[in-house]
Amino acid sequence: MSELLLIDDDVELCDLLASWLTQEGFQVTACHDGQAARQALAQQAPDAVVLDVMLPDGSGLELLKQLRSEHPELPVLMLSARGEPLDRILGLELGADDYLAKPCDPRELTARLRAVLRRSLPPATSSQIEIGDLRFSPARGVAALGAEGQEIVLTLSESRVLEALLKQPGEPVDKQALAQLALGRKLTLYDRSLDMHVSNLRKKIGPHPDGRPRVVALRGRGYYYAP
Repeated sequence: MSELLLIDDDVELCDLLASWLTQEGFQVTACHDGQAARQALAQQAPDAVVLDVMLPDGSGLELLKQLRSEHPELPVLMLSARGEPLDRILGLELGADDYLAKPCDPRELTARLRAVLRRSLPPATSSQIEIGDLRFSPARGVAALGAEGQEIVLTLSESRVLEALLKQPGEPVDKQALAQLALGRKLTLYDRSLDMHVSNLRKKIGPHPDGRPRVVALRGRGYYYAP
């Protein structure tokens, strides 16, 4: 049974989602503000977090920053009643693994959670991948550059993107195929989730020493890792 931390100030919605998710096999703890959420995180280790953008004692985005600093590997799905593109982009830029606008269909939330939890399972191989000056450990979600490079901690989604690209360096991976591998679902119309995760990954690992980009986009074809 997966443990889920649900953080939303809408008590009625939390009760509804908690009831549904419990029936679907999740163990749910609900918090209605940032302080209660921080206390819960200090006392337990949930398998995933569902986090509302707006909280009564501060922004959910600020809490997301803290989560990503302290628990970079923890799957986080953001919710927003406003559903504005800016909220979605900010959430993804700060490291949210997925995003849903409220009111959301509990069945879609369940499907998204199961997808992100499947991706959080240890990879089939724990072997380190080395290409040029880049070393990557899929099991740890950590990359390093150069002989004594400092470790770069990746989020779950960034790690899955990099793993998929490194498995066939120089060969384009179709965006829909990459979304299935990295997000566990197909991209929808105007869905920029994958693009944002790739952008975050690019910022973290940077270009090659000669200035060439490591992750290259091919219009209409997808992305590839340039060795």
